[in-house]
Amino acid sequence: MRVNQLASVIGVTADTVRYYTRIGFLKPTKNPCNGYKEYSPKDRRLLRFILSARQLGFSVNDIGDILHTAEQGASPCPLVRRFIQQRLEENERSFRDSAQLRQRMLNAVETWSQKPDKTPTGDMICHLIEEFDDAAFS
Repeated sequence: MRVNQLASVIGVTADTVRYYTRIGFLKPTKNPCNGYKEYSPKDRRLLRFILSARQLGFSVNDIGDILHTAEQGASPCPLVRRFIQQRLEENERSFRDSAQLRQRMLNAVETWSQKPDKTPTGDMICHLIEEFDDAAFS
């Protein structure tokens, strides 16, 4: 199976297949007759695994570590559990930060809707932002 065929079967772009090949996750063989890279059913399973891991929030480096551990004959499951816990904690922090930003934005919209427009001066660009007090919007 060539790049475009694998991409079509999996439902990704050929560039995605090429990327994971370039970083060494997929290891196609070269057809001696035409020089084209040929992907095996193992490559197809591996690409599905990689895409599933990405959907769960694993980084490319995480996936590399998982694959390396598996290639060494050790169970990658403890590593996977540790990584997913780390990704969940990162996601929770990001979610909290986003929720706080959303609240500040909502408060700003409400407060700023009652303030007049002002033209810029030599000392001011936009008074709405320059008078912004994070404590008042928290």
